[in-house]
Amino acid sequence: MTLSAVHTRSDAYPTRLPEESWRERQDPVVWGRWTPEAPLTRAQTEAFAETGFLVLENLFTAQEIDRLRDESLRLRSGETGLRPDNVVTEPGSDAVRTIFRLEDESPFFNRVARDARVAGVVQFLLDDALYLHQSRLNYKPGFTGKEFYWHSDFETWHAEDGMARMRAISASILLTDNDALNGPLMLMPGSHRHYISCAGETPEDNHKSSLKQQEVGVPSPDALTRMAERFGIAYGAGKAGTVVLFDCNTMHGSNGNITPFPRSNAFFVYNAWSNRVGAPFAAARPRPAFLSSRDPEAPLDIVAGPIR
Repeated sequence: MTLSAVHTRSDAYPTRLPEESWRERQDPVVWGRWTPEAPLTRAQTEAFAETGFLVLENLFTAQEIDRLRDESLRLRSGETGLRPDNVVTEPGSDAVRTIFRLEDESPFFNRVARDARVAGVVQFLLDDALYLHQSRLNYKPGFTGKEFYWHSDFETWHAEDGMARMRAISASILLTDNDALNGPLMLMPGSHRHYISCAGETPEDNHKSSLKQQEVGVPSPDALTRMAERFGIAYGAGKAGTVVLFDCNTMHGSNGNITPFPRSNAFFVYNAWSNRVGAPFAAARPRPAFLSSRDPEAPLDIVAGPIR
């Protein structure tokens, strides 16, 4: 499929055009209707709708948090036989930056992805069955961990994966303590209601460089400045085991980590079953399957109870 053919498709969120532009969001933020039986309080639901993210604490037991840490260390140890295409290293070194497809690489993380305390909350917010669009373990080592530049995930998922609507949510499970100093997730509260159509065409195999340092599909410094002035910048801090949920279009990023204290998070991207991806909207062909699950067999089987 050529780029010109891609751009003739009906597209609610055009991007990768000659000039950057701002567009209003055309989709709900919270798709579900709150009732007293919902897994979030009314205040939490309204906060997510207003800011585009929510910090949830004390979801996991101390034993489960220990297991999360241990499994993270095991995957990064180099002794687990990870598929090479699931591993991204830091720019300029062999240090692990990201491990993708956690649900395939680890039975334990497969169970975590389906846990009702996380996936059940997302299912309520999206009001649909779910599947994992992407999963990954992000590791930002002490002293040398590099930044993740400001971006909207949806812009990339729309342009390069073919995700049509803003009906996806990321869950970041903190595997180490995250604070203001060691490169935590930063978010612009309220930015999710505005879509930045980014300038520039998608290069061939853009993912090969963007996973290390994203340059295409990011807003201009002027747009980011205007957003920061309008919405401010918050950060998702918390002890290990804290969960940060954020909307697919929330502008976010993180600083480098020059402290001695590493930062590690597990990300699970939940997409609504009715929003499964198709042909990309602004790329010649889809990104590889480890970045975008294209043919899920069935919705996630969400499970309640302790993670063993």
